[in-house]
Amino acid sequence: MIIDTLENLEKYVSLNPLFKEVIDFLKENELGSLEPGKHFIKEKDVFVNVQMAKGKTKEEAVMEYHKEYIDIQIPLSAEETFGYIPTCALPEAEFNVEKDIAKVPNVPGQSYVTCSPNMFAMFFPQDGHAPCISKEAELKKAIFKVKVS
Repeated sequence: MIIDTLENLEKYVSLNPLFKEVIDFLKENELGSLEPGKHFIKEKDVFVNVQMAKGKTKEEAVMEYHKEYIDIQIPLSAEETFGYIPTCALPEAEFNVEKDIAKVPNVPGQSYVTCSPNMFAMFFPQDGHAPCISKEAELKKAIFKVKVS
């Protein structure tokens, strides 16, 4: 897991060459003005899902993890808190291969981090994460999905 500001995103390109596609997209587009939905950047290797998400409490948030994609989650309208736990510490869960996600309810985070707009939380396959924890009833966010290289 990496937490940082968007201005530092370029420093992480060495971790995955497809991160450059995300950086270029951010330079050419205003995230806050994008309509909700999927916006494909490089076929299925890199895309962003802009969504209006329901704010949840820590208790309501559901742990999830992915195997094929790295998440770069960016809150757009309000602060968002993320629960974190290593994937290896999660109990067995049904994995949806088509959607590249396993959801593991009723598992609290081992730690929590809060991002403001203009920050990001980057989650790798080894990072279980519980998104959408917010005091706001609804928050706009962008989730970049980057194929693991």
